[in-house]
Amino acid sequence: MSQLLIGGGRSLQGEVAIQGAKNSVLPILAATILTRSRVELRGCPRLRDVDASVRILETLGCRAGWDGDSLTVDTAGLNGWTISDILMREMRSSAIFLGAILARCGQAELSYPGGCELGPRPIDLHLAGLRELGAEIDDAGGILHCTAAHMAGSEIVLSLPSVGATENLMLAACGAEGTTVISNAAREPEIVNLQNFLNACGGKVSGAGGSTVVVEGGRTLHGGVYTVMPDRIAAATYLCAAASAGGEIFLRGAREQHLSTVTAALREAGCDIRSDAAGIVLSCRGQLKAIRPVRTAPYPGFPTDAQAVLMAALLRHRGATVFEENIFENRYRHVDELTRMGAEIRVMGRVAVVTGVETLRGASVRCTDLRGGAALCVAALAAQGETKVSAIDHIDRGYQDLAGDLRALGADIVRTEE
Repeated sequence: MSQLLIGGGRSLQGEVAIQGAKNSVLPILAATILTRSRVELRGCPRLRDVDASVRILETLGCRAGWDGDSLTVDTAGLNGWTISDILMREMRSSAIFLGAILARCGQAELSYPGGCELGPRPIDLHLAGLRELGAEIDDAGGILHCTAAHMAGSEIVLSLPSVGATENLMLAACGAEGTTVISNAAREPEIVNLQNFLNACGGKVSGAGGSTVVVEGGRTLHGGVYTVMPDRIAAATYLCAAASAGGEIFLRGAREQHLSTVTAALREAGCDIRSDAAGIVLSCRGQLKAIRPVRTAPYPGFPTDAQAVLMAALLRHRGATVFEENIFENRYRHVDELTRMGAEIRVMGRVAVVTGVETLRGASVRCTDLRGGAALCVAALAAQGETKVSAIDHIDRGYQDLAGDLRALGADIVRTEE
């Protein structure tokens, strides 16, 4: 198995280009099913989750191939509507294929999805919305048997602004006759990017980025070329890495408007951050200080995916900072691993209190999930001695080359095989 060996104590300097967004490309890959044609996705990150999505498409009869950082998908030959339990368990985002397959084939069969164990993440909202569009769904035995001989536009009100449900319903609505209005929709930048992709392929979707998304269904979509947006969580990770280790870095392609709550927290902690159309510059000199409570919330609130890496950046700050996790129940699984390195963190339910310590020590730690694994790397950069990070297959789900990017910024980090 692969592991990362990280020597702490080096400040970061230099520049890296931000990869394409994992959370954007996955729903776009599902959306290619609607085009019945060839799509070239430029700036596509090569990740375990992307590979899993490609395998799903291939089992459905589609073709896919890489050329550098461009992934070409041809869904004209799609001839199946069943996704195996093995593929579904590889990632949470596999549920996004349901709406697209129903819209294209009128039926779908798949099991409940897997992914990081962050607590209950039911897809009830997905299923309820699809039923409102006319789908019939039987989930006996943990397998979703779905049929939709005819889907018609509807007004759907989500009880929570779920990203996955919003995306799934957008895709299904493209195949429904008439207009679908999704209220209390998720507002994340990835929703806007999905809308832009669908419209570039001939769809008619509006309102993304706000709380109401409108889809004019029944339109024939075509293929084309599309560039994936930069990954705001990868950008947040490298900003927190530089805040942890100190130094000055430039993240080419990063968009501060997509992670303004993260940069606001880092500025409050003492970092100097500047941004323009080219990217973001962060400079960190001296010890960080405590900040106001960090409360995760749906966009435009503080992203749950950035909670762990910000926590890791603040382990040696002056004072104490409170974190409140409001999205997932098990999002503090990285805390026990950070305490192995000397961190002082107390967890009480959804609240974690981080009290700064003078010194972190290198240790053998294990990734518990994708973002928790990245947090261990962020903390290791500021620790004395060497840290061994194992179970990094979690990290590979969301970062194209975390070790390579950090090494380009001057970190002492190598990937080895046990």
